[in-house]
Amino acid sequence: QVQLVESGGGLVQAGGSLRLSCAASGRAFNMYAMGWFRVAVGKEREFVATIDWSGGTTRYADSVRGRITISRDNAKNTVYLQMNSLKPEDTARYYCAAASGSYVTTVAGMYNYWGQGTQVTVSS
Repeated sequence: QVQLVESGGGLVQAGGSLRLSCAASGRAFNMYAMGWFRVAVGKEREFVATIDWSGGTTRYADSVRGRITISRDNAKNTVYLQMNSLKPEDTARYYCAAASGSYVTTVAGMYNYWGQGTQVTVSS
């Protein structure tokens, strides 16, 4: 069992930056690939980024590549999402998720555990 708690969301102007954190509790954090997804009002859940157990492999959605970086610190049981050059279309609730098996996946259904999310609002 893994519990995930996101933090770091907020209101930011377009062009600004935020860093989201996801703290994991439970067993064997380094056995899980981690991902970030987002849900905007009126839209379906969207993959944002994923990272493997070691942090050596990452994948990004085309819409965020070059602006957003996922990283993890296994010693702190935490995964991060550094978001730069934010756009109003990045406004959404951001969810952290853990997938057993440790390899990256962009498929939401492959994730076993989810946090409650943190809201990011980007004003124009």
